[in-house]
Amino acid sequence: MAASNPENDLKTQVPGSNEAEQPQIQAIRMPSMEEIRAQEVWNNCAVRSVASGVMGGGLGFMMGIFLGALDNPIMQEQMSGRQQLIYNLKQMGTRSWSSAKTFAVMGVVFSAVECVVEKARAKHDTTNTVVAGCVTGGTMSAKAGPKAACVGCVGFAAFSVAIEKFFDRHT
Repeated sequence: MAASNPENDLKTQVPGSNEAEQPQIQAIRMPSMEEIRAQEVWNNCAVRSVASGVMGGGLGFMMGIFLGALDNPIMQEQMSGRQQLIYNLKQMGTRSWSSAKTFAVMGVVFSAVECVVEKARAKHDTTNTVVAGCVTGGTMSAKAGPKAACVGCVGFAAFSVAIEKFFDRHT
């Protein structure tokens, strides 16, 4: 009994198939007016910045709740269960509000700078991320002095590039 060749079997099963079949070209679908308007809204730097600030604030709030819950009171042995609960709730509130503000400012500054630099350069590449990271890191650490601002600039820019490369947004 002869072994069958899968290629020959496929050719005999599909009528009218030829050896060099051309790939089908898909038609290009034009975006609707609603899609164009939505894209124009998200291309606005103010909208992008506010959305990033809100999302950053939400992330900071959640992180603050989590980290605040991990704080243990120094005098834990001398506190009743109710006192420990009140202490932990206060810590969670303080931490979450502080983290929410920090992450919101970070999101607004980074997004605004990246958007403005991207529009000014008319390019969508990693350089925009480096500049935005540097400005954000420098701004966030400027209260500690110029040396801290420089370290913050370099550190946040490097972190931003690492995240960009990890997600591979710009090819």
